[in-house]
Amino acid sequence: MQTLNDGRVMMKGNEALAEAAVRAGCRAYFGYPITPQTEVMEYLARRMPEAGGVFLQAESEVAAINMVYGAAGAGARVMTTSSGPGISLKQEGISFLACAELPCVIVNVMRGGPGLGSIQPSQGDYFQATRGGGHGDYRLPVLAPSSVQEMTDLAAAAFDLADRWRTPVMVLSDGVLGQMMEPVRLPEEKTLTGERPWVTDGCKGRNRRLIRTLYLDPRDLEAHNLHLQAKYAELAAQEVRSECYRLEGAEVLIVAFGICARVARTAVDDLREKGVRAGVFRPVTLWPFPSAALQAAATGVDRLLTVELNAGQMVDDVRLALPGREVGFYGRMGGVVVTASEIEAVVEKIVRGERAA
Repeated sequence: MQTLNDGRVMMKGNEALAEAAVRAGCRAYFGYPITPQTEVMEYLARRMPEAGGVFLQAESEVAAINMVYGAAGAGARVMTTSSGPGISLKQEGISFLACAELPCVIVNVMRGGPGLGSIQPSQGDYFQATRGGGHGDYRLPVLAPSSVQEMTDLAAAAFDLADRWRTPVMVLSDGVLGQMMEPVRLPEEKTLTGERPWVTDGCKGRNRRLIRTLYLDPRDLEAHNLHLQAKYAELAAQEVRSECYRLEGAEVLIVAFGICARVARTAVDDLREKGVRAGVFRPVTLWPFPSAALQAAATGVDRLLTVELNAGQMVDDVRLALPGREVGFYGRMGGVVVTASEIEAVVEKIVRGERAA
């Protein structure tokens, strides 16, 4: 870890996320190796014992997520990380965590799919992350970093969100962000204070607390579901994040998240030099999706283009946010990362009045 003159350090994205988690008070980690997220585990295997925490490489992804359930119920700030196939195996446990209202952080460093796919970057897990992924009516707050600094900042923010709303929170990264190195300003160590009213650590002079996900009376389960849905509605009203880039006078608005947003910014800079007025809207929370902010950004813009590393997933949310508007799509799959020149060519095609795809 090289320290720069301004106090920042050069770190790989996966390692910056891991260090930020420790500084945010994470003291329990359970996971299983899978490329391209394994550096998180390697880093925490050393760092977590130094911080007085618990690191355990589980025998499987299924075991890891159920260990997260136990640690969260005992009051620990706890995290697990994986990539596409591993996150799929964790889905049952994630549904249990959501039902039990246990806070934790789950990181998906996305790789190409479906199936085992490849170890190259992808954004093909958007549906899985934003639609729940597991069984039942639940949602996860989903944060999408686009830089190594945001791998740090959003990892720390995820723990606070999880505690505030008593819910699992997902950080949706990808193989580029996990593996790339950039200067990072690390956060200060966080001291956790305040009551954690879900913790099952022995009654100790208080009424007993029960963590459960089984409701045999359908009316009880409906009441719990209504409670969860009310919580999600309040969360969606308060926890929306987005970013705009060079929207002044834009005739074309590019909507992208994660690493694609980074590439889109470069494309917009090049297009502006050519006289094409383009801008970028970046959702930072993929759920709740920043629909109102997107509507405001798209006001007065003639043409819209969504760019993703998949066959077209976030584009559905863009179209839902902008009913009646024509939204073009450009994507690459299988681990192929879109380039700025490709985006520029598609935008220039749109400006000529041709369809994006």
